[in-house]
Amino acid sequence: MRIYRNLFDKIISLENLMLSWEKFRRGKTGKPDVQKFEFNLEENIFNLHRELKNKTYIHGKYTGFYITDPKTRHIHKATVKDRVLHHAIFRILNPVFEETFISNSFSCRVNKGSHLGVEKLASMIRSESKNYTSPCFVLKCDVKKFFDSVDHHILLKIIKRRTCNNSTSWLVGQVIKSYSAKQTDLFNRQGIPIGNLTSQLFANIYLNELDQYIKNKLKVKYYARYTDDFVIVSKNKKYLRGLLDPLKEMLFEKLKLELHPQKVSIENINSGIDFLGYVIFPHHTLIRQKTKRRMFKKLKRAVKQYKQKEISQETLEQSLQSYLGVLSHANAYKLSQDLKNMYWFWLNE
Repeated sequence: MRIYRNLFDKIISLENLMLSWEKFRRGKTGKPDVQKFEFNLEENIFNLHRELKNKTYIHGKYTGFYITDPKTRHIHKATVKDRVLHHAIFRILNPVFEETFISNSFSCRVNKGSHLGVEKLASMIRSESKNYTSPCFVLKCDVKKFFDSVDHHILLKIIKRRTCNNSTSWLVGQVIKSYSAKQTDLFNRQGIPIGNLTSQLFANIYLNELDQYIKNKLKVKYYARYTDDFVIVSKNKKYLRGLLDPLKEMLFEKLKLELHPQKVSIENINSGIDFLGYVIFPHHTLIRQKTKRRMFKKLKRAVKQYKQKEISQETLEQSLQSYLGVLSHANAYKLSQDLKNMYWFWLNE
């Protein structure tokens, strides 16, 4: 395994910080905190660089709020300065770890995503069922309270294996230790915040340990993961049941994680496999009912916001095209027409 020893200087370089600022500010130029940071941009970037170089940098506090999409999530928003640093870390560390990830890890990666994850699962089902001519089953698992359960010490240890530099470890540690959902004592902290760009990378780094175990130790052929949801496809139901104990043991012993007891199931493909907002059947894929309802509800809200001049026509049309894009990955021609018809009805009522 290749070891990277000089990442700290690359992360904190003025060039990387400026490039990270440019990436961060896209779509946020109307935000008051972003405008305030930009007003003294050069001074703020130089100050951040100086703090990092002298190791006097201290991560700021988070602002917490809740979103529902569809389930309620507690989001933690860092300051602009800290989020610029998150981008700087991500720009350098992501390529370093990207080459270690398996191809069937689909969350928060370039040229991956939920749609490709669904297509891959459908492809694995076709292959294992010999084009739906043989029985086939899918083991579905969900890691219980994943983001709140990531162990800081274990995460840092995994990152150190590949970066192997005290300064890089110090910097990454500042971000990881800036948040704790659980803390038994000063040395045992858990949790990474939903909302940080770095948390997406840390999640993939952490669960890559599970991916490697499943592919290289258990020798599972048909496996895919999206964040903390993962699936295994097999024609042998007993084989899938037999995987549960070693999976539970590995997650607990190595990562201090648990499977969600209510979200572990072995399902027959003929009944439809619910995964990432879609339901995969032999020969066709449908949109989950909850996803449909949420789509119509959010588009209606967007039309209302447009009429009240809270969003632009361009933003409204982007919302419509985004939902039509989701539907294009399923057998949903009629639903697409219904959505467009309702859009024009709401717009002109």
